[in-house]
Amino acid sequence: MPVMTYGEAIRDGLRQAMKEDERVYLLGEDIAEYGGVYGITKGLVKEFGKKRVKNTPLSEGAIIGEAIGAAIAGLRPVAEIQFSDFMTTAFSTLVDVAAPYRFRIGTPIPMVIRAPSGGGLRIGPYHSKSTEAWYFHVPGLKLVAPSTPSDAKGLLAASIDDNDPVLFFEHKKLYYEIKEEVPDGSYRIPLGKALVRREGSHITLMTYGAMVHLALKTAEKLSKEEGIELEVVDLRTLVPLDEETLLNSFRKTNRVIILHEAPRRGGVGAELESLICEKGFDSLSAPPVRITAKMTPIPVAPQLEDYYLPSEQDIVDAAKRLVQY
Repeated sequence: MPVMTYGEAIRDGLRQAMKEDERVYLLGEDIAEYGGVYGITKGLVKEFGKKRVKNTPLSEGAIIGEAIGAAIAGLRPVAEIQFSDFMTTAFSTLVDVAAPYRFRIGTPIPMVIRAPSGGGLRIGPYHSKSTEAWYFHVPGLKLVAPSTPSDAKGLLAASIDDNDPVLFFEHKKLYYEIKEEVPDGSYRIPLGKALVRREGSHITLMTYGAMVHLALKTAEKLSKEEGIELEVVDLRTLVPLDEETLLNSFRKTNRVIILHEAPRRGGVGAELESLICEKGFDSLSAPPVRITAKMTPIPVAPQLEDYYLPSEQDIVDAAKRLVQY
């Protein structure tokens, strides 16, 4: 199997989908000749032409509006938004039109919005947000947050197949930071299936996206230095949520840490904590712990951004506290 970065795996997934289905086309700002702001679509316009790899005006509302219309007409658009922060300018179109459309009219809306998100690249508050919680609340949308190259390719294929609007949150810091062997050709990872990335017996750590890598790294440190074994569960898909895998892992360890990069208040972590309390209360040996970003705008200064984001020490401190409870 070829070794690919996260970004290369997404490009390969787009290429594979376009080869398999002529209804799949790409649209977004500067995605054709330039290849998009992160180069993810680089080279695809030469392979598939300008009708299927379309540059758009600088208007997120127009991009998502076109995608909705194309999906209703029977195509399978994949829209790129340069930074998920900017989807706010298309919020009404997305949550008022795309999300409820199939429930109102009965017509499928098979569209994917690729939304680069997350911090750590020192590009400040307008380009670093983790916005998934804003859409987590909206019925009719599906949310995907891959953490590895092979997952990114397989989940993207499943998202393009889906008949509902899918927001595909790609963590920008992972594009060129991680690489692994990725299966050749076409394969799919079903939406709504979490994965236990690391077996453990003392605490379940639930997370997604780039935080999966921080969790795995810290789990190894805790195992060697403290004898604490974290079981790391990668959500992969936020909506639909794989409650069965999450609860099975929690009932094995009876303690849980919930980790995400988005701010704490009203985040995905609050829903996970609610799930544990509602359906796993009798198995709790200690109160659930949430580790999140701080409730502030994302700082520009590198030292402050590091302080803003969850850290290895946050996980270590929480794990020690939980096993001693």
